[in-house]
Amino acid sequence: MSDVSLDKLPEGPIIKGKLSRDDVIMRLGMVVIALYLVVTLAFPLWAMLSKSFSTFQFDLGAYELQVSDEEGNYSGEILTPAQLNADLQVLSDNDLIAGSDSRMGLTQFFPDFSFRSSVMYQIRNTSDTGRFLVGSELKTGTDWLELDSNTFRRVQMRPEKSTGLGNFISYFSTPALFNSIKNSLVIAVISTVVTVTLAFWFAYALNRSCMRFKGFFRLVAMAPILVPSLLPGIALVYLFGNQGMLKELLFGASIYGPIGIVIGSVFFTFPHAFIIISTALAISDARLYEAAASLRSTPWRTFWTVTIPGARYGLISAAFVVFNLVITDFGLPKVIGGQFNVLAVDIYKQVIGQQNFEMGAVVSVVLVIPAIFAFAIDRLVQSKQVALLSARSVPYQPTPNAKADRIFLGYCLAVAFFIIGILGVCQFAALIKFWPYDLSFSLTNYDFDRMDGGGWGSYYNSIKLGLFTAVAGTCIVFFGAYLVEKSNGFRLGRALFQMFAMLPMAIPGMVLGLAYIFFFNNPSNPLNAIYGTMAILVICSVTHFYTVSHLTAVTALKQMDREFESVSASLKQPTLKLFSRVTVPVCLPSVLDISIYLFVNAMTTVSAVVFLYSPKTSLASIAVLNMDDAGDIAPAAAMGMMIFYTNAAARIIHLLVSKGVLKRTQAWRGR
Repeated sequence: MSDVSLDKLPEGPIIKGKLSRDDVIMRLGMVVIALYLVVTLAFPLWAMLSKSFSTFQFDLGAYELQVSDEEGNYSGEILTPAQLNADLQVLSDNDLIAGSDSRMGLTQFFPDFSFRSSVMYQIRNTSDTGRFLVGSELKTGTDWLELDSNTFRRVQMRPEKSTGLGNFISYFSTPALFNSIKNSLVIAVISTVVTVTLAFWFAYALNRSCMRFKGFFRLVAMAPILVPSLLPGIALVYLFGNQGMLKELLFGASIYGPIGIVIGSVFFTFPHAFIIISTALAISDARLYEAAASLRSTPWRTFWTVTIPGARYGLISAAFVVFNLVITDFGLPKVIGGQFNVLAVDIYKQVIGQQNFEMGAVVSVVLVIPAIFAFAIDRLVQSKQVALLSARSVPYQPTPNAKADRIFLGYCLAVAFFIIGILGVCQFAALIKFWPYDLSFSLTNYDFDRMDGGGWGSYYNSIKLGLFTAVAGTCIVFFGAYLVEKSNGFRLGRALFQMFAMLPMAIPGMVLGLAYIFFFNNPSNPLNAIYGTMAILVICSVTHFYTVSHLTAVTALKQMDREFESVSASLKQPTLKLFSRVTVPVCLPSVLDISIYLFVNAMTTVSAVVFLYSPKTSLASIAVLNMDDAGDIAPAAAMGMMIFYTNAAARIIHLLVSKGVLKRTQAWRGR
């Protein structure tokens, strides 16, 4: 036997196993979907960020002028708009900051200008790179151009482009714009506190009491998810507006502003907070409560020392979700915000109202910061969450308490009345001929083809968008989650994929929509052909709602043991065959959940598509916005209710299909 020690043997090279055909296919698939996220998310955001640093400013020294006398002789000195402005003080430094498409007439520097005058004007650029417009004709070069008075009034300067922080400086030096940051934060914080408090006690009542009608209350709590965020704003106008049914209850205060935004925000964010908190309260160990009772702890002390600590992660997560939803929402502040400006509405005003895309990009960057900050903290908190249930845990079962059950029932009835009342007011408004003068019922408000907003075609477009988003999005999301969860090795690639999959949650829909304008509406982009089509609306919707769908799919796939892949490999079966015949049927409940989630959100979204629709692809949610802008509030409520009923019908169909399909594919679960 050799006396050479084994631990002294020389180390050989590490031999990596050869990639199988299935591994190559899965990695290529992951790369393809990752590229989809890069093209539909990273590139547009980069284009938007670049746009925010593109500053445009009028250079009053870039032109020279000469003015003739009545006989047409040029005996005067050569002037520049800068010299004229210094004498007349027509424009300030802030007035010279402009958007890329801005123009400025030269006649404002001549107080005595008259287009009927016989005076002649000469103008030229001071450099070869200069340019100005005469009507729609662009003039370059340094040669003098002579114009009569009537033509001179059509001369317009174009701003010069540069790169820097000029747009951000202009934004933060404009009090009205900067004030929107404070308004958005205040509204988001107040709405978060109110919503999380209401949702906590509602969830507590359903999980920790023995009151009746729990199923009914759960159903009602989820109703606001089925409507666009504009709808509660319309209902509040009918309730507390200038001609509202209950306007006296505000004691002279106006619903148009922070009060209306907060009430509406509580309505549309309530289901999101309720779902998260209810899940947290459903997971509890009865032994902790038994220990508290044996130590003769009072119910109030038990609540603060056992219940709240057990649900703290759910409360924190719910708070950040609500905060993110409120600060990024556009529809509700647009309908009922009045003169109370918030960041999301500022983006809309800059882009649609003033055509200042650069400043819109700046506001978008500002809006992204709190959204990403809230998302990052939420992910950090969730990463520190520990399991509250162990193998020895005893599920908590509430005990009947007649007095407490009655109190909780009354509270839930009040919340349900608020939710049903908002929806009921909208339906009532949709059926009234002319509020408040003719209260007879009519279906006139459903004649959308006679209204400004897109007609019934916009409603059908929304259904198409929902179906395309549900089908395409479910396929992309679930297959992508399968690739990242079941692939072997390739850790760096999987980590990068997960990062891109989580990013859409932190990007507000308004920001994503504006980024799509900068990226896809570029003639040099080969994907420019999809701009203004249904395809870009589908892509934007899938990308915007990608994260929640991805997490749902990953959660379902984690429940499947990796032994399935090992058995498939030992039997020499292709991975795609395993995916189609085993993985998809087993995870079918989650697949259906993803599809209905994408459909409902595609039907209700406003912010993500408000910049991207065309006359041929107008949507129902956008029609609600346009009709409200045009003063057709009752038809806007009618269209909003059509979205609600469509989503409710989709939910019912989803439940029926789920029961039938799952009875076939999930029979193994009952064995």
